Amino acid sequence: MTTPAFLLTPGPLTISARTKQSMLRDWGSWDSDFNAITARLREGLLAIVHGEGTHECVPMQGSGTFSVEAAIGTLVPRVEGHVLVPSNGAYCQRIAKICKVLGRKVTTIDYAEDAQVRAEDVDRALQQDPSITHVALVHCETSTGILNPLHDIALVVARHGKGLIIDAMSSFGAIEIDARKTPFDAVVAASGKCLEGPPGMGFVIVRREPLQRSEGNAHSLAMDLYDQWVYMNRTTQWRFTPPTHIVAAFDAALAQYVEEGGLAARGARYAQNCRELIDGLAALGLKSFLRPEIQAPIIVTFHAPTNPRYAFKPFYEAVKARGYILYPGKLTTLETFRVGCMGQLGPRGMGGAVEAVGEVLRELELSTVPA
Repeated sequence: MTTPAFLLTPGPLTISARTKQSMLRDWGSWDSDFNAITARLREGLLAIVHGEGTHECVPMQGSGTFSVEAAIGTLVPRVEGHVLVPSNGAYCQRIAKICKVLGRKVTTIDYAEDAQVRAEDVDRALQQDPSITHVALVHCETSTGILNPLHDIALVVARHGKGLIIDAMSSFGAIEIDARKTPFDAVVAASGKCLEGPPGMGFVIVRREPLQRSEGNAHSLAMDLYDQWVYMNRTTQWRFTPPTHIVAAFDAALAQYVEEGGLAARGARYAQNCRELIDGLAALGLKSFLRPEIQAPIIVTFHAPTNPRYAFKPFYEAVKARGYILYPGKLTTLETFRVGCMGQLGPRGMGGAVEAVGEVLRELELSTVPA
């Protein structure tokens, strides 16, 4: 086998050899040993947000979007539910689309893609429309890498007595979310992001009271968080066939996360990757899209080279040939590409990726910086 390229993407990520190794064993989905893994995962994920005693961790099969839809469909009532979505990127727009597909009333506050959500805007919207029952916020908008001010918004939502559903897909485990200080009804994340497991399992950390009240809300049997929670608590098993190898690998990844030093250490590693990336590409003449004060250390959007010869596909392929896989931009008006700061980047780390990009810029004659 050829040496695989490192994934500089927002997920899947390059995972450790130990995590890969953990997928080589087969598990019986109803076996007590496998059920113990599920229980250990639920406890470990809950501990990351200090939700013991007040919240429940409900795992779900599928990608993170499956769990976002499960959270909205389960926690937002079908008739009187009304969701406010502050929107500054593609994943905010996806939440609004989920609400529409599920028949939940939705209102958006629309921002430019390089502008943070503002707590005062959420406050104003909740004052003007008391029918809003929930706010759905993307913590780190993966389409740009922008970090929204979760804690300030959470306090506003709580003051109005509304429920907060947080898409923490690209922040959970690397950027602090503390249930003891930041009130929320649900935080949604997945295995294949900052916790560096393989993709295929999502989870929702839900405050116990709204979860207990949510029976009958769900639009779908398979995506009913309430039913999943009740069944798991009663039997220790998943309702339907779980992704056994993914669950086992995620358990191994979570053990390594704790060994590394948890949130503080993981966040610091990503922050160092982010600084090295932005500084390194800036020296090559490539400018990042966001202002530093609103940039999350998870994924960075860069303006494409201004050279008219630039096209993403040959640029991507040439960087891939040097061992690094980039990600296309997701902005609607500008030519960009994205580079992830997560995952196991090998002994050369982010410096190797910066070096590879520099070589490609020179090879394709795209560089504006003298050699």
